[in-house]
Amino acid sequence: MTGPRIEDPEYGRHGGFPDFKPATPGPGFGRFLTAMRRAQDLAVSADPDGATWDRAADLVEELTALLGPFEAAEGVGPANRVPSLPGRGSLLMPPYRITRFDPDGVELTVQFSRYHVGGNRAVHGGVLPLMFDSTFGMVVHATGRPISRTAFLHVDYRRVTPIDTPLTIRGWVREAQGRKAFINAELRDGEENLLAEANGLMIRLLPGQP
Repeated sequence: MTGPRIEDPEYGRHGGFPDFKPATPGPGFGRFLTAMRRAQDLAVSADPDGATWDRAADLVEELTALLGPFEAAEGVGPANRVPSLPGRGSLLMPPYRITRFDPDGVELTVQFSRYHVGGNRAVHGGVLPLMFDSTFGMVVHATGRPISRTAFLHVDYRRVTPIDTPLTIRGWVREAQGRKAFINAELRDGEENLLAEANGLMIRLLPGQP
């Protein structure tokens, strides 16, 4: 029998992380996320007249008033807890899907959109570390290592990362030394061109560490 709780009997005391369990919020949540992702794209690309912006603000304020009474603690709301939805149902993350998840590493598909543009229709350089850092966390879980935090993350940008194009991210443990896991990841396009690569260090938390 293996697993992080076998390797680390203090697992439950590390970091104060909520014990995330999959959520089943119903089909309305998926529709909501799809609409919100489109709204994010339009928020950075639309150019209507002033009256339309006022109307849009009215609608957003109506939405926040509707959802405000239901704000919940981390690990209670469905965001980031619906594996069947892109990005696990989190608007923070680009809409990725996991295609491989095993001790040898993880593989994801992702397609960035207008919301992620930094300039000239290329994905903002700051978005890629977010995606790589999330991939590192998935690698930690896939390899059965205990809860860890990022000690450092280094990204090399090899080519412009395009939007509206299916891309693949792969991540794996390069080396493990006690509490340390050195992880590599890469982002490639459909022709296997290397767009960016990352390496980093994930360190297992000690009991009581935040």
